[in-house]
Amino acid sequence: MIAKWIKFQILDTERQDWTRGYDTARRYFEREGSLDVPYEHQEGAYPLGRWLSDQRRAYRAGTMPSTRADELEELGMIWDTADTAFAENLAAARAYHAQAGTLAAPRHATALDKPVGQWLTNLRRPGGLGKDPERAARRAEQLAAIDPDWNPGQWGWTVDWQRHWAGLTALLAAGGKLDEITPGVTYRGDDIGRWLARQVRDWARLNPEQQHRLGEVGVKPAARPQKTAARLSAKAGAAKGSDAFTRGVVALQQYIAREGRTVVGRQHVEELPDGTSVRLGVFLSNHKNRRDRLTEQQLTALANLGLEWAA
Repeated sequence: MIAKWIKFQILDTERQDWTRGYDTARRYFEREGSLDVPYEHQEGAYPLGRWLSDQRRAYRAGTMPSTRADELEELGMIWDTADTAFAENLAAARAYHAQAGTLAAPRHATALDKPVGQWLTNLRRPGGLGKDPERAARRAEQLAAIDPDWNPGQWGWTVDWQRHWAGLTALLAAGGKLDEITPGVTYRGDDIGRWLARQVRDWARLNPEQQHRLGEVGVKPAARPQKTAARLSAKAGAAKGSDAFTRGVVALQQYIAREGRTVVGRQHVEELPDGTSVRLGVFLSNHKNRRDRLTEQQLTALANLGLEWAA
């Protein structure tokens, strides 16, 4: 009697659950033509995306009966476990974006119990989307469908800048006025007012696209008083230093893309496409020693390339 009860309560119930999932997957396939189902997708009240993910885990662990594997195979099951994990994290990214309006998540951010901030940070690193070019392109498209600016480094600015920009647009969309967004006005924990004041003050350091975006919402550079020759010379020196940092970052990006690592010999010199060269080893050593004097944007740019000491 006990054996019959166990069979009825566990085995028959499990079989019914599997049949229900399979029938739901079959109807989805007949309608959509594939089983490329987002992890968070539900067919009515049934969590089809999660069920398919569970089947992939069972298949990978070797606990799935061969008959079931064959039936799913005939139906068009996608077994790629790497894409399965990516799909689950992508669902978390969608959930985060729905809340924050951006994928410029800080590293500690989570969604659907997944560390989405660290996951996105890893994807932005050279080779982070995978070694297979087709898969990497497909993943980039999926992320861009959620947020075209998911990887702000391609535009020339940091994740931190992008997150504050998203916060500014959210405040304006909610009815805020630019003159009301002063230091101390925050959005999701970020001081947007202080950031905005810095953009106005340091307008000349922004790239053309940053200036364009800010200009579209009415932000203008601060009026500058006439400078003395000494102050002009100091500004030229600062600009030269900023240009040197930018060239160093470009050289490091090129080195990582080629070598797949961030360890650089002290004497290494990186040749840039424009014919100039950067003493990359010296550049990294000097900036590591002067870490406390780097700006927040400079530290973020280096951290996004995988330099742990800059994080």
